[in-house]
Amino acid sequence: MPSVAVKLYSVFFKFLLKHRLQNRIQNQAEDTANPFGVTTRPEESVAAPNPSFTDGVATKDIHIDPFTSLSVRIFLPESALSPPELSEPKSGPRSVQSDNNFLNSRRNSYGPPNLGVTKEDSRRNSFEAVNLRSENVYRGYSPSVQNCRKLPIMLQFHGGGWVSGSNDSVANDIFCRRIAKLCDAIVVAVGYRLAPENRYPAAFDDGLKVLNWLGKQANLAECSKSMGISRAGGVESKRLDGHRYVVDTFGASMVEPWLAAHGDPSRCVLLGVSCGSNIADYVAQKAVEAGSRLDPVKVVAQVLMYPFFIGSVPTHSEIKLANSYFFDKTMCILAWKLFLPEEQFSLDHPAANPLVPGRGPPLKFMPPTLTVVAEHDWMRDRAIAYSEEFRKVNVDAPVLEYKDAVHEFATLDMLLKTPQAQACAEDIAIWVKKYISIRGHEFSY
Repeated sequence: MPSVAVKLYSVFFKFLLKHRLQNRIQNQAEDTANPFGVTTRPEESVAAPNPSFTDGVATKDIHIDPFTSLSVRIFLPESALSPPELSEPKSGPRSVQSDNNFLNSRRNSYGPPNLGVTKEDSRRNSFEAVNLRSENVYRGYSPSVQNCRKLPIMLQFHGGGWVSGSNDSVANDIFCRRIAKLCDAIVVAVGYRLAPENRYPAAFDDGLKVLNWLGKQANLAECSKSMGISRAGGVESKRLDGHRYVVDTFGASMVEPWLAAHGDPSRCVLLGVSCGSNIADYVAQKAVEAGSRLDPVKVVAQVLMYPFFIGSVPTHSEIKLANSYFFDKTMCILAWKLFLPEEQFSLDHPAANPLVPGRGPPLKFMPPTLTVVAEHDWMRDRAIAYSEEFRKVNVDAPVLEYKDAVHEFATLDMLLKTPQAQACAEDIAIWVKKYISIRGHEFSY
């Protein structure tokens, strides 16, 4: 059973959540008057972006849509600054030809690889005489051709029952830093619009918009390479404050330098937390439907952490654990009423129930899906049932169930530092690496 501290905090948490949800319901008319939307609440404790690597991860915030409040926070692990040949694990002796093939496979968006680079040269010239670690701060300057280490990209969608939570909250910041380091990946945390200011499908549309934005960034970087191939470094650059930035021919910053230098969109993983899992699953469906139109973005896997699924016919866990810790069923139904338009409200809405027929593309085309569930979470049975449907059509879809755990046990502020939360992040990293490892498993729809 959960500890006494968890039980007491759960009572306090549910009291505050109920109060906030009731206030949202009472103020719906006022809340829905904001088409620009909000991505965080005044009561949310937020962490400022930090471009330093004091804890091994640098962060920056980007507002990517001029018409809405949609934003992202990028988490860049310090391992991205290591030259490829110094950081990639070797799998035994290789011939000169295989070494050349490997370097060709690591071709970056700024020009052809330099096959004659030694390790000593790599250390000395790692970023073309531009000191990336000046004052231990990374601002995304133009990297050199031979030392651009590409990392997979993980799109992360936070939880909060549609009406709260944010991509820059203290808890989400800690969680994403942990995932970035364990998975050795760039994490892009999505600040989608919250309800009731913006109801369904706003949050889902925001998730898909960020996936398309990743593709646009990759294509812009490729265009910069093509247009600037005769200029220094294979890309036109401009010096500001003595540093080099990637810019377009008109001088306006177009390419997001952290992603251009270090992101590999062909190894994209979706990671959803609670209601964020519903968004991740929707984005995965749309990625399947889009197919090659999303190139070079490729969704190779998704992770659903205690997804926010529900349905009109209750499961065993929904009956037995209806009054469970933190997010009980009654309050979650209130959250769904705030999220779904009044005329569309149904517990069997496609956004809510993954088992309704005709919900999306055939499951056999979906990417491998890891599902994380907690023993004392009333939503667990429906998540497990959804995972079983994947396995019926031979999609890799394991379930990790954690004993004595509650909903959001690995992402809630007071539980983030528990051994169980750390173990969950490590388990996720082990599974995800099967699909994002350069020399490991390759997956295709």
